[in-house]
Parts: sequence; C-alpha cells; structure tokens
Amino acid sequence: MSEINATMRGIGQTARAASRRLAASEAGARNAALRAIAERLRDDRAALETANEKDLAAGRGNGLDAALLDRLTLTDARIDAMADGLEQIAALPDPVGAVSHLDPMPSGIRVGRMRVPLGVVGIIYESRPNVTADAAALCLKSGNACVLRGGSEALHSNQAIAACIAAGLADAGLPETAVQVVRTTDRAAVGAMITLDEYIDVLVPRGGKGLIERIMREATVPMIKHLDGVCHCYVDAEADPAMAERVVVNAKTQRYGTCNTLETLLVDAAVAASLLPRFKAAFDGHGVELRGCERSRALVDGLTAAEPADWDAEYLAPILAVAVVDGLDAAIEHIDRHGSGHTDAIVTRDHARAQRFLREVDSSSVMVNASTRFADGFEYGLGAEIGISTDKLHARGPVGLEGLTTQKYIVLGEGHVRE
Repeated sequence: MSEINATMRGIGQTARAASRRLAASEAGARNAALRAIAERLRDDRAALETANEKDLAAGRGNGLDAALLDRLTLTDARIDAMADGLEQIAALPDPVGAVSHLDPMPSGIRVGRMRVPLGVVGIIYESRPNVTADAAALCLKSGNACVLRGGSEALHSNQAIAACIAAGLADAGLPETAVQVVRTTDRAAVGAMITLDEYIDVLVPRGGKGLIERIMREATVPMIKHLDGVCHCYVDAEADPAMAERVVVNAKTQRYGTCNTLETLLVDAAVAASLLPRFKAAFDGHGVELRGCERSRALVDGLTAAEPADWDAEYLAPILAVAVVDGLDAAIEHIDRHGSGHTDAIVTRDHARAQRFLREVDSSSVMVNASTRFADGFEYGLGAEIGISTDKLHARGPVGLEGLTTQKYIVLGEGHVRE
C-alpha cells in the first residue's frame, strides 16, 4: 500500500469513529461547536490572513488569473461572513432524530421513520477557502463527520481554517477528527479518497467539470453531484411580454457564472416575431451575445448563427442560445434532448400548459413564471446548501441539511410477536 493510500485510510478510519460519536451527540453540543468555531475564526483572523497571503503569493507566481485570485482571497469581510454563516447554520432546526409517520399497524405495532446522519461525507472542492468552513458546518449540524479535500491553491488557507475548526470542536467536547482537511496536495489523495467506500458514505464533488467527470469515472463511493447547468426558459404563446422579458433577462444576466444561469431561450413561434426584437434590445443593453437558430435569425438581425454544440453548452458567460419552437411539445422535446436536468422554466398565463410543463419536464427544479436563478438552497428556505444534485436517488435539487441525512424505519411495540 502506498503512503498516500495508507494516509487516506487512516483518515477514513478516524472519521468513521468520529461519526459514531457525532451521531450520538446532542444538538446543543453540535451548535456549541459551530458557535465556538465562528468565534475562533474571528479571533484568529490575523493567522488566517497570513496563511491566505502565502496562497495568494503562490497563485500570483503560478499565473492564476484575477478571477481565481479573487475567489481565493480571504478579506476581513469574508472571514466575518464565514463566521456569520456558521452561526446562522447553528440557528437552523436540527434535522437529526425527527420522527415522521409513526402509524399503528393492524398487528398493533407502530411504524415510523427517523431521520439520521449519513455518516461520513467526503467533499472535494476547488479554490474558495470559505467552502472549508461552510462544508464543515453543514456536516456537523447534520451529525456527519467529514473529510475535506480542497484545492492545492488554497492549501495554507484551508489548514488555517481547519485549525479553527479543530479548536472549536475541542471547546465543545466533540472529537477533532469529526472534520479532517486533507493536508497533501498530491492528486493521488483524490483517487484514494473516492474509493474509500469502507469508510466514506457519500461524496460531494464541488468544482469544475473536469474534476466531476474524473470522480464519476473512478469513484466507488456514491455521490451527490451535478455535472452541467444547461438551463432553459420557454416563453409560451400565452406569456405576458413584460413578465417574459423581466424573467428571461434576470435569468441570464443577474450572474453569468452560476449553474442556475439561463443558457438557452426557447420562444413559441406564435409570438417570436413580436418578442425576439424586444429580447434582443434588452440583451444588447447587457452586452449579451445571442446565438440563434435559422428561424430566429430570420426574424431579428444581429444574431450569431448557432452551431449544434450551442444547444448543449453551459456558457457561464454573456452568451445565450436562442431557438424558435412550435409550441409546448416542441419545447419539452428540446429540453429533454439538450437539458442537463438542473433547472428549467416556463413563462405563461395558461394554467394547463404550466401544469404540463411542471409534470413533464424531468429536471431537479422546474419553474413557472420565475427566474432560474432562484434554484438555490437559501432561496428555497433551506438556510444553506452543500451543492445541487441532478441525480434521482436520495437527494435532488439544492441539498441542505435534510439532504445530508437519510431515514431509517423504527418500530415500537409492547411485546408484540408475529403470528
């Protein structure tokens, strides 16, 4: 066994042991740990900023672009935001131990379901050091131990945050090994981690498409993940024009680099001639390039010809694919063929069509008369999220505290035996 594999197995073993203690802990202890970690982050901000400067200096030396350096930077405001986030998570309702559907059976037993932690959560992420605190907080609140592997560019920052987490856990009387941040930058550690199915119960990859594709190929541990965010908005023939413009423009321009940003606009042929020029003028004001199908380019000037790859593109940039479609059936067919199962929306005043769209579009979030940018754990009232899942088993859509738990059946009897 290689040294890396041995190290990762050791981390997995101690995480598994810590997970049993966390599962048995009281919510008050976990909340106390979160508040203690927040206090440590604020008190140790000088050490955090010193560690972060080492990462920034290395990043500048390695030619990281301005956007990545910004994501990497820990300012006073960002440290305060991390600490505030921990306290907000501490204030959320505890999902662990909740019992539902405790129903009497004809035999006399009562059968219900209890919400329990998953166990050990492995999270692999890039760039942003604040993810270390956020991920640890969500796992702790939901009673899970976690193994965190951040990007090499944030190594010193992540270790400084990890020291605050360990101290906060100790202050609350919880095992420091409940949160372990992998210290090595060797990529072999990822390969070892994603095959630790003996110790890690679920993986949450948070990063670029290349990282997630690699984990999908190689992992033996189940995952909560999404690969692409090819989000659509279909403007129906019965859409209110002003509403359609407001929703579509917001979905694309509110932020360009997020997985819930609009990437393809579908417009019903019955209203395309009147609406496309209006949409084009609005997007010109935001500097958005429109890549249109042949039918859309015949109706409005200034659209770039769309290539076949545009219908499957997640641009994460001020570029939008535009297609004219023949009604709701054609829109649903297009989404089924080219969508990524993330978030899709319809703008319409027709209730029956809205209901069909909700039923027939097979995505983790489906919306009526609302911007796709709402597909977010905070906006859904989850308080916080560990990520978004486009899978259909266990968790789907934004994954918050409840998504980091599972359920088991509980049976209550009074000496009942099966005849």
